[in-house]
Amino acid sequence: MSREPGCKRWLLLAACAHLFFLLPLLRTRAFAVIPEGAEDETELPVLQKSKKSGTISKISRELKEIVFIIQSQSNSFHSKRAEDLKRDILKQAADLGKELPTVLLIHQMNGHEGAWTILPLMRDFSVTYGRNSSWIFFCEEDTRIQVVKLLETLGRFDGSKEWFLGKALYDEESTIIHHYAFAENPTVFKFPDFAAGWALSIPLVNKLAKKLKSEPLKSDFTIDLKHEIALYIWQKGEGPHLTPVPEFCTDDVNSYKVDHCATTFSNFLPLCGEPVKKEDVFVAVKTCQKFHGDRIPVVKQTWEREAALIEYYSDYADISIPTIDLGVPNTDRGHCGKTFAILERFLNYSSSRTPWLVIVDDDTLISIFRLRKLLSCYDPNEPVFLGERYGYGLGTGGYSYITGGGGMVFSRIAVQKLLASKCRCYSMDAPDDMVLGMCFSGLGIPITHSPLFHQARPMDYPKGYLSHQIPVSFHKHWNIDPVKVYFTWLAPNTEESLNGKKVAYNREDL
Repeated sequence: MSREPGCKRWLLLAACAHLFFLLPLLRTRAFAVIPEGAEDETELPVLQKSKKSGTISKISRELKEIVFIIQSQSNSFHSKRAEDLKRDILKQAADLGKELPTVLLIHQMNGHEGAWTILPLMRDFSVTYGRNSSWIFFCEEDTRIQVVKLLETLGRFDGSKEWFLGKALYDEESTIIHHYAFAENPTVFKFPDFAAGWALSIPLVNKLAKKLKSEPLKSDFTIDLKHEIALYIWQKGEGPHLTPVPEFCTDDVNSYKVDHCATTFSNFLPLCGEPVKKEDVFVAVKTCQKFHGDRIPVVKQTWEREAALIEYYSDYADISIPTIDLGVPNTDRGHCGKTFAILERFLNYSSSRTPWLVIVDDDTLISIFRLRKLLSCYDPNEPVFLGERYGYGLGTGGYSYITGGGGMVFSRIAVQKLLASKCRCYSMDAPDDMVLGMCFSGLGIPITHSPLFHQARPMDYPKGYLSHQIPVSFHKHWNIDPVKVYFTWLAPNTEESLNGKKVAYNREDL
């Protein structure tokens, strides 16, 4: 029997089946519009969309692996700025069309007094994000982030390894705020500028969490967090150094320099309406008789003219200044007794319509003009305690405080709440700033940090750190010309009249 008819039928069925599966593709090709400039019909919108979707899908997957931590504060002004940044990050993510990343605000985390010091949170980060994330990215409320560029930047680094990334700062000379670390050559140690954002890979987070579990943080001072975190990660050479990332920037978003940047920074002095009136700020200067002749003349030659309400408190009444003797003897170590006497006087003798009190040392250099602008962003009806934040014992409880040398700013209601409590100096010579921090912590009133206040001199901070600031204060006259420092860094204009002459100073010299 011949097998030819069956073979023909098999070939016919195969041809039909081939045509059945090919027809949809032929139909698509027949009706597709080839874009102008495409080299052939394979460059179709369907394929282009597929390629774009693949890129977006990859970006979204990588984006989901980043946990954003905004170093926020609970004060209403700061929390709003942090929320605005969170919304911006999530909007950029939503525009990519996929799952949103985790964005956390530090002040809402853990209820831990020391959450702002970050290291106490490492174990929580490790447990919660240690398996499904690749990076923890930290930023300040005024950091501006280009999400796609950030993903491209982080994508250059192998997330399975230990990485500590940031914009590098360094000390040009050893400084008191860093305990004179690396005195022989301080430039060798790099630490991150928080304003530019900084990142830890998850393997490094897990390593830090493990170490913190076996060796809890010591009860000690937190002075310059960015330097202290870098020291802790470095572990005397056993951990990674900071890797500088040029795409982490602190230039203003409108600068011509930022085309390559994944982050930028809003480096302007906050202004939320009209500056606070001169008459709304009462300035109290702490001094003593031995400094009447050298420190007080500097105040009068520089920033006193900016203050409408100012009094000098001393252990001796000198009518030439004039000073007010509060009846509190001068002490060499702390000034708690004097400071609480000033707080009492502010409530009892100043106008009840004066909403703000500023307490400074006689060797504090401050711009009241800039402070009035800054205070426009704070509600005097809230208990505000503002300045440069330090911490004590935050790894084991402890408390935060405003360091006194850079200036301490109080709303009247904060002073009222403090004095209505029973919290007072445990001794007349106790450190006033630390006692105040302890008292406000006990009252549940958080202190508010501003990096524009400085406990030390300009030369004690990295130039790169000060380059994106409009400072409000500095402190100490050691080995500097304080008048020159004031007119260079703090005067209302970059050039000021001094004894009838125009003077201009170069910050690089200070």
